[in-house]
Amino acid sequence: MNTNGVSSENGREIIQNGSHSSADFNGAAAGASAKVLANVKKSRSFMELSVSSTHSVKSLGRNERTVLVIYTGGTIGMVNNREGVLIPQKGAFENLIRGYPQLHDTAYWRQRLTETGFQTSFLVLPETKDLNLRVFYKIYEYENLLDSSNMTEKEWVQIAEDIMKNYDQYDGFVVLHGTDTLSYTASALSFMFENIGKCIVLTGSQIPIFEPRSDGSDNFVSSLLIAGGLNIPEVTLFFGSKLFRGNRARKISANNLYAFDSPNCVPLVEVGLEFQLNKKAIFKPKVIEKCRLHAKMSKNVGLLRIFPSISSSVIKAFVQPPIEGVVLESYGAGNIPSNREDIFEEIREAVKRGVIVVNITQCATGAVASPRYETGRLLAKCGVVSGYDMTPEAALTKLSYVLSKTELTYQEKIEMMSTNIRGELTTASSFAVEDNTLIDALATSLNIQSPTVLVEVTEKVFGALLLYAIERHDEVSVKKMLDMGADVNGQNSEGKTPLHEAILRGNTTIVEYMLKHGANVHLKTRCGEPPLLMAVHQDDPAMIELLLKCGANLSSVETKTLSEMISLAARRGSVHKLKLLKMAGASLDVVDEMLQSPLHKAVLSNNPAVVQFLVDNGASKEAKDVLHHTPLDYARKLNYQNIERILGD
Repeated sequence: MNTNGVSSENGREIIQNGSHSSADFNGAAAGASAKVLANVKKSRSFMELSVSSTHSVKSLGRNERTVLVIYTGGTIGMVNNREGVLIPQKGAFENLIRGYPQLHDTAYWRQRLTETGFQTSFLVLPETKDLNLRVFYKIYEYENLLDSSNMTEKEWVQIAEDIMKNYDQYDGFVVLHGTDTLSYTASALSFMFENIGKCIVLTGSQIPIFEPRSDGSDNFVSSLLIAGGLNIPEVTLFFGSKLFRGNRARKISANNLYAFDSPNCVPLVEVGLEFQLNKKAIFKPKVIEKCRLHAKMSKNVGLLRIFPSISSSVIKAFVQPPIEGVVLESYGAGNIPSNREDIFEEIREAVKRGVIVVNITQCATGAVASPRYETGRLLAKCGVVSGYDMTPEAALTKLSYVLSKTELTYQEKIEMMSTNIRGELTTASSFAVEDNTLIDALATSLNIQSPTVLVEVTEKVFGALLLYAIERHDEVSVKKMLDMGADVNGQNSEGKTPLHEAILRGNTTIVEYMLKHGANVHLKTRCGEPPLLMAVHQDDPAMIELLLKCGANLSSVETKTLSEMISLAARRGSVHKLKLLKMAGASLDVVDEMLQSPLHKAVLSNNPAVVQFLVDNGASKEAKDVLHHTPLDYARKLNYQNIERILGD
């Protein structure tokens, strides 16, 4: 297994003659790099190698992803009224979208109508060369469409709760939103979702999507592809061909189509002729916990901008109850007038009363760092917290989030405000220290001059070496490769990740380590198999339990796939497999195309132990198949008296 299309066989071949010890592991790099380079040179370009590999697996199974679109309002869906004024029109958005061939593939949608279980409410994007998958999406339109200027913390909570209700059922989420407060909402959601494992993309447009010269179509399509097809477990904001971290984005123009920027953080994705994903910039969860929603935000916060003639009375009035937190926008690197003791006194008194004051810069770029000037030191002595390079939107919404955590002490809240919890700020501890020894060796030995080529070669080599370590159960080398920058979520031509490979080999220790270093439990193979389903196939209850702790579930697995697995277990009399499926969250009442449940199958196969297990675990005894027969009807017809007794109890 390797990233960017290099096969598992090649990965093993690279180092098959080497020793299995950790000491010799790094020494295999030269042989690995040479072998990978030889494979790469066989194609005309690196991209051709990757594309040809992924296209070859189309016949392996359906590679589809589902995205929920929450339409809250905003310019993107507006239409002109009789007076020529743009207004949101209830119920118009989805109907109009279905008529746009670049947004909905009607022919493919009709083809899927013939299949059992297909939901007609889905729309489907046309096939695209960017990602070898199909994105199905459902639009949920709010009853009251809002101009973004009317958004408050109440609407932030509503959006977050609607996403959380559907979190397990969809692969990703897109929120259509007005642009004026888009960065506030994106920042707020980034803090409210704790340990997020899926991508949420907020977007909108400067011109309505239904007008000829609109930026809405590109923003919408790119957002759908990113939410459904790229592994970015963050709340993000897409606009003008760039995907930004939600809590790093700002609106910088009222009339430019490139209306947003991320002053102190590189874009996560840049969309041109290709999707350029900056994998190293992605902020990944580092704990083994499920995604949680903190659906509460404090209203008692405010932004106070320092200006030359500001009076102490303004500050005093601003920090009065019920205000609990203030974002102070100071000059430059965190300065206010040093000769204004009256101002310092008001700030000092506010902090003594328990008001949290966070200091950020008024500048578009740069940060409030360690106090370099006298005024910065004076503010720190007053108890003001450095906000480093947070945007005003991020600082305000983070303060709102932290203050709503009533279980925290004042000091714990202070510490959280100065800690990088969602990638919202940059401190010295935010930078990952990477070992570039192998990368430098590859560049030198292979005479690679192009940074792009070097990235592709190192990804292939690191992926092969990471797989080698996993295959050999070499925990030390797995840690070493991840420290050196190996992609823990890199997918091979079959869509398998290192997590899939580790599960196949039953190494719980390596799986746990990778989960703590950003491995995503929601990524599926091109056949639609998530890590949890693979653990079920491997009959590994310890692995299932571990994955469940990270929020893994079977909700996104096709019903037909689960039905076949459960039916097969019922027919074969495998109570053990049924226990594992139930443990993983599968329904024991799932039916096949004949509407027969696992209980029907167990009866027809004369497996009383399975029947007993299913009945004990709540399987419906009243379910009827296409012939309107219940499981008990079949037991009587076949004269299975012992099963009759179980079903009759």
